[in-house]
Amino acid sequence: MSNVRTGPGAAARERAHPRPTLRSRRKSLFASTVGNVLEWYEWSAYAVFAPFIATAMFNPSDRVSALLSALAVFAVGFLMRPLGGIVFGRIADRRGRRFVLVTTMLMMAAGSLVIGLMPTYASIGTWASFILLLARMAQGFAHGGESATANTYVAEIAPSESRGLWGSIVFVAIFGGSALAYSVGGAVTSVLPDGAVAQWGWRIPFLLGALLALAALYQRRSMDESEVFSDEKSSDGTQPLPRGQVVRAVLLVVAMTSGITAAHYTWTSYVSTYAITRMGMDAGVAYWCSVAAQCIALTTLPVWGRVSDRVGRRPMMLTFAVLMIALQIPLTGLIGSPGWTLLVASSVALVVVAIPGALLSATMSESFPTRVRTQAIGFAYSVSVAVFGGTAPYLNQLFVEFGAARLSSLYIMLLCSFTGIACYLMRETKGIDLKDAGRRVPRREG
Repeated sequence: MSNVRTGPGAAARERAHPRPTLRSRRKSLFASTVGNVLEWYEWSAYAVFAPFIATAMFNPSDRVSALLSALAVFAVGFLMRPLGGIVFGRIADRRGRRFVLVTTMLMMAAGSLVIGLMPTYASIGTWASFILLLARMAQGFAHGGESATANTYVAEIAPSESRGLWGSIVFVAIFGGSALAYSVGGAVTSVLPDGAVAQWGWRIPFLLGALLALAALYQRRSMDESEVFSDEKSSDGTQPLPRGQVVRAVLLVVAMTSGITAAHYTWTSYVSTYAITRMGMDAGVAYWCSVAAQCIALTTLPVWGRVSDRVGRRPMMLTFAVLMIALQIPLTGLIGSPGWTLLVASSVALVVVAIPGALLSATMSESFPTRVRTQAIGFAYSVSVAVFGGTAPYLNQLFVEFGAARLSSLYIMLLCSFTGIACYLMRETKGIDLKDAGRRVPRREG
């Protein structure tokens, strides 16, 4: 295969588009992360304020039905993610990663603005529920593209020997955005009386997110394009695509992500609602305990990423599966009305969830060829998150309402066993050249 880095054509491209330096790649990592934090903040704000949105946008005469409806809209937004991952993933693999990251930022901000300004059920009836549904579907579509492209982009600009460490920043953004959403939730519920929060205070996080998106867009406009993507576009493209291996990798990533995403959304997006609505915990206390737990887990992500660069991805993933299966029931049973119970249970659970979270960007990117990397990740990751993550809050609440709360824990444990099986079947990929990703090639030494 011809070397895309040599020859007169390559020299001309080098003069026209100099290769990014380590400093410029770090600036691009920062810009991607800032935008990713804000997108996850906008996405998580809905779950944080679900009890208040349920009252404002659905029939408030049936409190349980309204809450389930609000969580169902949360799940429907996730069901749009696979479509967004496929569409934007294909665009990213053709036009570039930077273009998609700017576009999805705009769409998420627009969705937040609509939610922040839309009329309530009391004003326009079921049209309020319908507009909310459309806004969350648009955000889900954009979020699918954002997640796939961000995971790909960060892994591609990272040094191969530090890909786990750099890739952990993607999940730092996930926890950071969620923690920011809960911080705003804690501030709003602490400062405003309950009546004001229910009437208009719940709109604050969505309007704030739309405003902050302007700063993120400014940062993202100056990002470098991925060097790995540019090299692939400059190559002759004659090497055949290993379609069978790509399909196998997609199925393994779906199974691998199932337990991770179900545990993540249970312990970030649902347990505070459970503590408030079922255990009688004060809303402000629950939000701040969730913030603290997520911040604790966030600090461990770079550690897990660095460890994976040394010991490999598979041992870390298998460790998560075993720990989550063992701890899910006792940690859930610990939650009561005192705030410390939620803090301890969530902190332990999220530190465990942080183990595979730190590795996802590197592991998924190392599983697929550059030519289809973003769309493959977009499909596999988004399908898994939509089916197993987006439905987790709804299923948890449904099991609780039916008096079968233990089933929700057993469901998480079953999915974590799928994660363990998938990781056992996957080959170790740490440190590989991404040009070799998705192909059965000998490992390069040195």
